[in-house]
Amino acid sequence: MLPVAAVIPAAGVGLRLGGVGGTSVPKALRLLGGRSLLVHSVAALSPFVDEIVVAAPAEHVGLVGDQVASCAVPVEVVAGGATRQDSVLRALEVVGSSVEFVLVHDAARPLSPAEVTERVVGALHSGAPAVVPALPVADSLRQVDAGGHSKHVDRSTLRAVQTPQGFRKDILVEAHRRAADSDATDDATLVERTGVPVTLVVGDHLAFKITNPVDLLLAEILLSGRVDPQR
Repeated sequence: MLPVAAVIPAAGVGLRLGGVGGTSVPKALRLLGGRSLLVHSVAALSPFVDEIVVAAPAEHVGLVGDQVASCAVPVEVVAGGATRQDSVLRALEVVGSSVEFVLVHDAARPLSPAEVTERVVGALHSGAPAVVPALPVADSLRQVDAGGHSKHVDRSTLRAVQTPQGFRKDILVEAHRRAADSDATDDATLVERTGVPVTLVVGDHLAFKITNPVDLLLAEILLSGRVDPQR
């Protein structure tokens, strides 16, 4: 099998999640079941990759390094940038030269199941240059214009995008190098803008992103086993 690396951009502050005890704790370092969101994500990816690069807040590089020191695969921690795109590019610059594929994963999706990563890696090895896990949109949607008027959007053609997203390394690096000041919210969008097609695989509801306090509470409940996520 061709070498695979994972990149985890984890330098965000996470303002919508709020602070702890009156202090600002980076989102990726918030605790879930006694371990940080980042450590959960690193552990989830490690069976599928040969190396991991984490882009951490500059002031927490040492702390993050200590947290991931016992990982089953080599983990390098670099200082992230001012934006997500900056952080991913900084991490890509230290990925090993022999790596063929790169997974990019949000640290804020700590419960993403192994089956999702398996589907992404499998599609890469089958020849897809860019792979994204996604789910049908459950909510009814409306599009709002500048004047505040709204109209119905057909949700049947829409998908909610998750991570880890997988790419051929050369394609992902090129997309990020061409993406100065990009407003893209995920890596697949950057790659798609270069003309590369994006393949979708089935995601999972457990791969939800922790953004607000209620998301963290839900993750705690699911992790504790108090609720069966399959019911």
